[in-house]
Amino acid sequence: MIRILVVDDHVVVRSGLMALLDGKNGIKVVGDAADGDEAIRKAVELQPNVVLMDFSMPPGKDGLTATTELKKQLPDTEVLILTMHDDEEYLFRAIQAGASGYILKSAPHEELLAAIQSVAEGSAYLYPNATKRLMSEYLDKIKQEGITGPYESLSEREKEILSWIAKGYANKEIAEHLVISVKTVESHKSNLMEKLNLKTRPELVKFALKKGLLHYE
Repeated sequence: MIRILVVDDHVVVRSGLMALLDGKNGIKVVGDAADGDEAIRKAVELQPNVVLMDFSMPPGKDGLTATTELKKQLPDTEVLILTMHDDEEYLFRAIQAGASGYILKSAPHEELLAAIQSVAEGSAYLYPNATKRLMSEYLDKIKQEGITGPYESLSEREKEILSWIAKGYANKEIAEHLVISVKTVESHKSNLMEKLNLKTRPELVKFALKKGLLHYE
């Protein structure tokens, strides 16, 4: 069961999302909130697995500020940003705030359900068009400026696991692909995060984008 908190400042949108999600794909809507402050209070009270967070919620705390504070208090709760902004700048701000996923309000219902399932399982979710644009942008930047640093200190196995994590695979899936134990994956992940001085999976995704580690057919 995926326990979800729906956050949006428009009551009609909020009600529609709750009706759409509750009971689908093992999802249970445990509550809703109209702004960032209420979202944090409700999340602490209800302990959802996922918070579906609107990006823009005037007045008061917006979605990004609420996400940052929520992740400090509930680091194991995943945040999926739901927004109308199809823009790389907003996407990166969401990742920096600690969100595990970013999806557009114009996305089909099936995509929203899949995104919730993905972040609930511990994977990152970025809608495909944005990921491809970001990858292209950072590959160009790498060619022009070059990016060096702690990445070179990673072992080949750590680099391999970083690539799998960035593509959205959960630890169990990575273990199955590489024919190693989940505990070994977790150990490598812990080591590479320490070497890269990163604390969250979204930060790993952003770093992998910078290094050009995501490849799509």
